[in-house]
Amino acid sequence: MTVRTAGAEVELAIGGMTCASCAARIEKKLNRMDGVTATVNYATEKARVSYGDGVTVDDLIATVEATGYTAQEPAPPGRSDEPAREDGAGPDELRPLRQRLVTAVVLSVPVVAMAMVPALQFEYWQWLSLTLAAPVVTYAAWPFHRAAFTNARHGAATMDTLISVGTSAAFLWSLWALFLGSAGTPGMTHPFEPTITRSDGAGNIYLEAAAGVTAFVLAGRYFEARAKRKAGAALRALLELGAKDVTVLRADGREETVPVAALTVGDRFLVRPGEKIATDGTVVEGTSAVDASMLTGESVPVEVGVGDAVTGATVNAGGRLVVRAVRVGADTQLARMAKLVEDAQNGKAAAQRLADRISAVFVPVVIALALGTLGFWLGNGAGLTAAFTAAVAVLIIACPCALGLATPTALMVGTGRGAQLGILIKGPEVLESTRRVDTVVLDKTGTVTTGRMTLLAVHTTDGTDEAEALRLAGALEHSSEHPIARAVADGARERTGALPTPEDFANVPGLGVQGVVDGHAVLVGRRRLLAEWALEVPRDLARAVDAAEAAGRTAVLVAWDGAARAVLEIADAVKETSPEAIRRLRALGLRPVLLTGDNEAVARSVAHEVGIAPEDVVAEVLPQDKVEVIERLQAQGRSVAMVGDGVNDAAALARADLGLAMGTGTDAAIEAGDLTLVRGDLRAAADAVRLARRTLGTIRSNLFWAFAYNVAALPLAAAGLLDPMIAGAAMAFSSVFVVGNSLRLRAFRAA
Repeated sequence: MTVRTAGAEVELAIGGMTCASCAARIEKKLNRMDGVTATVNYATEKARVSYGDGVTVDDLIATVEATGYTAQEPAPPGRSDEPAREDGAGPDELRPLRQRLVTAVVLSVPVVAMAMVPALQFEYWQWLSLTLAAPVVTYAAWPFHRAAFTNARHGAATMDTLISVGTSAAFLWSLWALFLGSAGTPGMTHPFEPTITRSDGAGNIYLEAAAGVTAFVLAGRYFEARAKRKAGAALRALLELGAKDVTVLRADGREETVPVAALTVGDRFLVRPGEKIATDGTVVEGTSAVDASMLTGESVPVEVGVGDAVTGATVNAGGRLVVRAVRVGADTQLARMAKLVEDAQNGKAAAQRLADRISAVFVPVVIALALGTLGFWLGNGAGLTAAFTAAVAVLIIACPCALGLATPTALMVGTGRGAQLGILIKGPEVLESTRRVDTVVLDKTGTVTTGRMTLLAVHTTDGTDEAEALRLAGALEHSSEHPIARAVADGARERTGALPTPEDFANVPGLGVQGVVDGHAVLVGRRRLLAEWALEVPRDLARAVDAAEAAGRTAVLVAWDGAARAVLEIADAVKETSPEAIRRLRALGLRPVLLTGDNEAVARSVAHEVGIAPEDVVAEVLPQDKVEVIERLQAQGRSVAMVGDGVNDAAALARADLGLAMGTGTDAAIEAGDLTLVRGDLRAAADAVRLARRTLGTIRSNLFWAFAYNVAALPLAAAGLLDPMIAGAAMAFSSVFVVGNSLRLRAFRAA
């Protein structure tokens, strides 16, 4: 038995939930326990439970199991005993559901066709329909029957109950009509005669309703399950970012390659240029530039030397480093960020599907109406057959055929159109959020900006040729591995063409580079590098350096033949489309906020360039601070969308009411977001919000017509005046309407 101290908290993996009302039922049962506070998330299939003295984890699990579901403490992220596929789906859930769906579709299509098209009704067609429908109603629909039985044991009813009762009643009545009534007579047909007459039902079969409803609703469940299984992928993507192996330096000087998990605090390990730093630590030998943008959002690589702290999963972009491990395993910043994402996902309220909310009232009412209809006709002497026919007609007409199509068809068309436009929508839960969003928080690096260092401007002294300055600086920087050096070299090559090869080259750690190009002694780097050579910086170049640094840009000085002659401005350039994107977001009623780990000067410069107000700039924030900013805006009553691309954005994307991940960013950000913008163009964020809102509106109109059809037809069914073919035709029309309404989304155009 697992016993914990007062105020303990545990996370349980919940199994067996089929709709949002299942999560609500488990939550209600757990919260009835003394000293227990629970939140159950249907999307992630987890329950977060706080409990006090006298309560054990086993007690919590027993309560969940008594409610009709399963519960267990989950394995740590990335250490599940069950192998997971690349898409995050486990081996034992999606595959059986897909098999049931394929079975239902293949077998139900001919059943529906024969029932609805009299020309296909050959002499023994009804027996072929029974043969094809039986596996659909038993094997394919088994999850609905099992859930309905579980709900019945606990005095509850959900949409599963209605589907199970309706399909079972239709199938069982068809069996009675075929074997004991007149429906099994050779040559029996269902003529399409739009008349309303009362009959004893002995010649009526409802196999097309039983099979068709099963196929439609299974399709909805399959697409929902496929989207829902993405919930844990953000954690796996985060953990994959870390290094897998590390070269440890032993006391005797040996280099030994071991798995990162074998590192202990105090171990010294080697990090070569281009390698990931294995864990959080302190540099004990060497100097280099470390690219930490994936974790911190800082666009400029950080220069590190002996005594400086470095973070696991960042990339050594320069020289050789020896690092002493300070934090390992769950204590590292990467692991803490994974925890932040997990907390954010579990804390996000499960989107209660509209169909499930309505079914909480609709299902019990329909069942009560069916029983009332049976009792009424029996009491009026209509006979058992006629009374049962009317009761079954109530269940059949209420069985949600169009409802099974309402969400998945709109979602499939909407997401398909979105994919053509570079917008990926993860699931129906996402759409609920887009309608309410009024604030959009934008990460800077890689979202509003390109995410890479770029040569933006060149300033030269009088008489100095700009092309010559670029050619000499680019030739020298081409031999360096530093990201700023690459920006200079790439910019010089684009503007001047091929670069000469240096005759001599030397890297000056932390300051710049020096060498000989075409007979000129060239220096490229910071002011301190020129100061070491006793070179003065002319006043006009000094002003250019000051202006560049005030704008948050990196200023690189170029000197040759004993004189400083040029200043190069390097920065993370704003994407050309970002200003237009901000205008489009404002037009949708959204307030843009710039959120970045970069410094205040850089952030304000970028905000001014794209049209974001200075008061809507939040700079120099750590990953956990980004989550706090989102929460602070939410506490002010705002519904917040977050757009980001880095690992440092993953937790904020998960915490926001709507997360939009740039497809050009990291896997962790993409998996934590609700929408993915494949093109990496911020204008797609505005298109994504428009498309999601349009898709949500289509789903809502589909659901309205699906239920309106049921409500309008129920009185006719209860009165025993509904011919089965009229019911079938009405159900088909309802389904065709829903599909047609959904297909209108194909006409959506990007602004």
